[in-house]
Amino acid sequence: MSEVKTIYLKNYKAPLFSVVSCDLKFELFEEETIVTNCMKIKKLDESIKEIVLDSIDLELLELWLNDLKLKEPRYKIEKESLTIFNVPDEFTLKIKNKIFPHANTELEGLYKSGTIFCTQNEPEGFRKITPYLDRPDVMSVFTTTVIADKKKYPILLSNGNKRATEDLQDGRHSVTWEDPHKKPSYLFALVAGDLGYVNDSFMTMNARHVELNIYCDLGNESKCAHAMKSLKESMTWDEEKYGREYDLEIYNIVAVDSFNMGAMENKGLNIFNSAYVLANEDTATDANFMGIQSVIAHEYFHNWTGNRITCRDWFQLTLKEGLTVFRDQCFSADLNSKEVQRIESVIALRDRQFVEDASPTAHPIQPDSYMAINNFYTATVYEKGAEVIRMIHTLLGEENYRKATDLYFKTFDGQAVRTDDFLWAMSSASGVDLSAFEIWYHQSGTPKLIVKEKYENGVYTLTLTQKVPHAVDGKVQKPHFYPLKIALFNEAGEEIVNETLIVQKEQEEFTYKGLASLPILSINRDFSAPIRVEQEQTNYPFLMKHDTNSFVRYESAQSFAIKTVENIMLNGKIDEEFIEAYGYVLALDIDLSYKSLLLELPSISTLMQRQEEVDFEPIYEAKERLTKHIATTYKDKLLSIYHTFHMPKNTKIDALSIANRAIKNRVLRILSSLENEEVVSIAQKQYEESLTMTDRVVALDILENISAPHAEVAQADFYAKYKDDTLVMNKYFSILAASHRTGTLDRVMALQNDSVYDEKVPNLVRSLIGVFARNYKHFHAKNGYGYAFIADKIIEIDKINPQMASGLCSAFKIYEKLNLVNKNLMKKELERIISTHSLSKNAYEIISKILKI
Repeated sequence: MSEVKTIYLKNYKAPLFSVVSCDLKFELFEEETIVTNCMKIKKLDESIKEIVLDSIDLELLELWLNDLKLKEPRYKIEKESLTIFNVPDEFTLKIKNKIFPHANTELEGLYKSGTIFCTQNEPEGFRKITPYLDRPDVMSVFTTTVIADKKKYPILLSNGNKRATEDLQDGRHSVTWEDPHKKPSYLFALVAGDLGYVNDSFMTMNARHVELNIYCDLGNESKCAHAMKSLKESMTWDEEKYGREYDLEIYNIVAVDSFNMGAMENKGLNIFNSAYVLANEDTATDANFMGIQSVIAHEYFHNWTGNRITCRDWFQLTLKEGLTVFRDQCFSADLNSKEVQRIESVIALRDRQFVEDASPTAHPIQPDSYMAINNFYTATVYEKGAEVIRMIHTLLGEENYRKATDLYFKTFDGQAVRTDDFLWAMSSASGVDLSAFEIWYHQSGTPKLIVKEKYENGVYTLTLTQKVPHAVDGKVQKPHFYPLKIALFNEAGEEIVNETLIVQKEQEEFTYKGLASLPILSINRDFSAPIRVEQEQTNYPFLMKHDTNSFVRYESAQSFAIKTVENIMLNGKIDEEFIEAYGYVLALDIDLSYKSLLLELPSISTLMQRQEEVDFEPIYEAKERLTKHIATTYKDKLLSIYHTFHMPKNTKIDALSIANRAIKNRVLRILSSLENEEVVSIAQKQYEESLTMTDRVVALDILENISAPHAEVAQADFYAKYKDDTLVMNKYFSILAASHRTGTLDRVMALQNDSVYDEKVPNLVRSLIGVFARNYKHFHAKNGYGYAFIADKIIEIDKINPQMASGLCSAFKIYEKLNLVNKNLMKKELERIISTHSLSKNAYEIISKILKI
C-alpha cells in the first residue's frame, strides 16, 4: 500500500481554472455509455500552461481543444488523470469517452441499480464518468442531454429544469435538462429507467409553483405518500424557520435499491436509498416512517446548506453536513415530540460517535488529513458536527441565530466556502465572539467534565474541571468553550436556579449564596454540550421524580441503571433502590413515547464504553440479570401496561398510536427476559394478529431470542409473505444476524446463500453482515470465529465495493480496549486484512489506524 497518499488540508491550493459552463451528452446502451463533455474553461493563473483533469477508468475516444482534434503527445493519460498541454487563457474542451455502468459494482459514478441507470458522485464519483476538475470549489452551470431506448428507459432525468424532449430514430429518445445554478460536479445526477411515480405540487412563499415528483420501481407508487408529505412539510418549514425558498421549477426524488449512502442531495434530482422513501403500514416500522421524514428533510435542506452554498474542499464537509443534520433534527422536533427527538439524537450520538471518538480513528469534525475521503462521512462529521451547531445556537439565542444564518446565505450564496466563513457570519450578525469556540472544529475526542460540589454556611460552590483527551497522535489538547445548562433544586423539589454557564477554562468555580441547604444539581440540561459528566454523588431518584428537564430525567434513569449494572458486575448485588425507582417510572402518567425511553435499560454499547478493558460476557450477564429481576418484580404491572396499549388492528402513524406501540413493545421486551410460555404466547399472538410491521418485527425478534421452535414457524411465514420485498427482507436478515441464540454465526453464513441475498446490494450487506458485526455477543465470541468471518467479508467485498468494506472495518475500532484474549484474536484478523494484496485505500486507512501502522 505504499502508493496510498495522505491528503492534507494545509496543502490546499485554489483551482487554477474555472469551468464557465459544462454541456453533457449521455448516450446510454446496455453494455456501454458514450459521454460527450463540452466545457468552456478559463484560466485563473495565466502562467499555467497545462490543465490536469481528474479521470479514472475511462476509455478516451476523442479530445478536441477548440476546433483542433488532439493526439498524443499533446495530452497524457495517467492512472487518475488526463493532462492537456499548452492550453490558451480561454478555450473550449470537448471530450468523448466510454464508460461501462453495468460493470460498476463500486456504485460511484454512473452505474445500474437493477434496470435503472443512476449516479452517485459525492465525493469523487464524477471523475469516473468523464474527465473534469472534480473538486467542490470548481462550480459551473450544467446542461445535460440524455439519450436512451424509449421503451426500456421512458424516464430520463438530470439536474435542473426540463428544457427539451425529442423522439429519435431506432426507438430512442432524448431529454435535455438545464440547471441555471452553478454547482460542483459532485452534485451532478442522472437517472434513466422504466419507473413509476407520484406527482404533487408546492406553492412557495412568493407564489412560485413547483412540480414535485417521486420516482420508484413500478408497483411501489403507493409507498411514496409519506415521503411526499414529508417533502412538502420540509419545504414549508424551511421557509418559515430560515426564510429559504426553493429555486427551480421542479423537484425530483428517485428511490433505488443499490445505493452506498442514505440519500444524495443532487440539485433538483435527489437520489435516495429506497429504504428512505418507500413505506406503508404493512412493510415499514414506526422508526422507518420517522427515518423517512428526517432524511427527506435533510436532503431538501441541503438545497441551501450544501448546494447553493457548498464546501471549498472536503475538509469542510461538516460545514454542510453538521449544519444540515442540526436543521433536520429541529424539523423532526417541531413536527413530533421535542423531548423524544432530543433524547434519540443523543442516544445515536453516544452509540456511534462517542465510540468513534474513543477509537484510533478519532478525528475532529474538520479533519486535517485523509487517505480516502469516503471514510470521513462519519458520525463525528455529521452528528457531532450538529451538536457543535446546536451549541452555537444556544450561545447566540434563536433571534440572533436567525440573523446570522440570513447573513450567511446573503454573503455566500453561489460560493464554495469554509467553516471559518460560517463562524464569521455567526459572530458578525450576533456580536458574540466565537474565537474561543472554534477549537471544537479542530480537536478530537469527547471532553469530560468532572463535577465537585461543596456547601458551607449557605454558600454552594460548584467546581468544574475539564479533562480533555489527547489526540490520536498523543498531542495534548486544550480546554473547550461551551454552554452548560444547569439548574438547582431544593429538597422540596422546587427549582431555585436555572441558568446557562459558559465553561472555558480547565477549572472553574461557580458560587451561589443564600441557600438554606445543599441543593440538588441538574447538569447538562438538554444535553447542552456533547461531553461526559462525572459526579461524585448524584441523587438519581430525586432527579427522576422532580427534575423539570426531560433530558436530565432520562439521563438520571440511565445513569442509575448503569450504576446498578456495574454493581452487579462488581459484587453480584442488585440495588433495590433502583428497582423501586424503576417502579416509580412504570406508574407515571406521562407521554408514552417518552416513558418508553425512561424504561429502556442502557445499551451494551453504552455499558462497554465505560470499561477500561472490555469483556462483553459479564456485561451481557449483568444486564440480562437486571432485566429479569425487573420483569419478575413488576410482572403484573408490565402485563397490565401491555394489554392496555396493545391495539393490534391500529395501523395509524399519528403520535398517539406510535406512543402506544412504543410503550407496549418496551414492556414486552422486558417481559421476554422471563423466557416463559406466557410471554412466548403473547409474542406469537402479537405476530399473528398485529397489522403493523412495528409489532410484527418486535414479536419476531423476541421469538428468535427465546423460543427457536416458535421463531422458525413465524420466520417461515414472514419469509413466504415478504421474500419479494427487499426492504422488508432487510428486517428479516437483521433479526437473524442480531440474535443472541447459539449458532447465530452459522445461520448468518448460511443466509448468504439465500436467493434473496445479494452481496452487491449495500442494504442487504448492511442488514446481514453489518448487523452481525454489531452483534457484540457473537462477533466478540472468544473462539475468534466472528472476527475471522467479518475479516473474510471485508477482503471479499473490498474487491466489489470498497466503501462498503471500509464500513465493515469500523467493527474493529474497539481493538485497543479489548481484553487480552479478544485483542489477540482480533489482531490476527486485522493483520490478515492489511496484508491482503490490492486492498483498497478505503479499507487500508481504517485498519492501519487501528493497528497504528
